[in-house]
Amino acid sequence: MNASSDPLWPSELRCSADKKYLSIRFENGDNFTLSAELLRVESPSAEVQGHGSDQKKTPLNKGDVQILGIEPVGSYAVRLIFSDSHDTGIFSWVLLHDYGVRQEAMMADYQARVVALG
Repeated sequence: MNASSDPLWPSELRCSADKKYLSIRFENGDNFTLSAELLRVESPSAEVQGHGSDQKKTPLNKGDVQILGIEPVGSYAVRLIFSDSHDTGIFSWVLLHDYGVRQEAMMADYQARVVALG
């Protein structure tokens, strides 16, 4: 599938002036603004997700994290560099779209995990 036929191809990707939000617009018309906190705590990296479904970590105290850099990874993704030095997650366009669709539920789940950890 090439970029012109992929409905989840981004047409715009921007970081907010305060570096706390990533806005992404897709060619299918979907548009999302994702918080740096959500992107950091749900990073697709092994550091956060582990190497199996039972190994997921819950990073704490990431409410003030910022996105310091955005680097392209091929034509399918970006690597985000966060202010806490985390930089190993590769965020594909499909993943960013999924996070956009599910961001409220994902943040609620994250907050519940934080409460459960005490």
